[in-house]
Formats: sequence, C-alpha cells, structure tokens
Amino acid sequence: HVQLVESGGGSVQAGGSLRLSCAASGYTDSGYCMGWFRQAPGKRREGVAAIDRDGSTTYADSAKGRFTISKDNAKNTLYLQMNGLKPEDTAMYYCARRRYGACSPNADRYAYWGQGTQVTVS
Repeated sequence: HVQLVESGGGSVQAGGSLRLSCAASGYTDSGYCMGWFRQAPGKRREGVAAIDRDGSTTYADSAKGRFTISKDNAKNTLYLQMNGLKPEDTAMYYCARRRYGACSPNADRYAYWGQGTQVTVS
C-alpha cells in the first residue's frame, strides 16, 4: 500500500532554511502528482507547492521565490527546500499524492497523505 513519510521539520529563526523530505513507498511509477500542504492551528489545510507528472511545478503565492519543490524519482522521494522562512510559515507540513490526475490546490483531491512534520519559525 502507498506510504508517505515526511521528515526534516524543526525549529528555526526567521530567515533560516529547512529542507523537508517525503519518502514514498508502495509504488514505483513516478507518474503521479505530488504536493506539499501545510496546516496551522485553527486554519484550513492549504497547498504550498506541487509537482505534476511532467515535472511542472506550481506554488502558492506565499511560497513563490522562497520555496522549491523537487522530486528524485530514483529514490521515490519528494523534497521542499524552504528559504527565507517567516513566522507565518509555522505549521504542520504534509506531503500528499493524487491517486490519478493533474495537480490541484484542493487538498480533497489527494488520496494519500503522510503523518506530517512540524515547522516552527520564531
């Protein structure tokens, strides 16, 4: 079965950087949309970045210019490089995969989710 395991979260000061990883298992085909979402306490889960089946990427306005999503198909691992972190980036970060279809900013379109990794920026 599909499993997604995030790592790399932590506590950093404003302006710092973190690199999140999401190790995927249970499948080998790289032809799926994968994305990063985040959820702060009391707020809705929101899309941060996504990478589609053809390698094209999309970013939330809040992430543009600071975050970079990438994928290593050989390792079946998704990454999110986050630079210039701000206190408002504090949230639980989740990786997700669609069962099929193009990427979407709608979390409901994603069938598989990791357990999340906490990012705290002070």
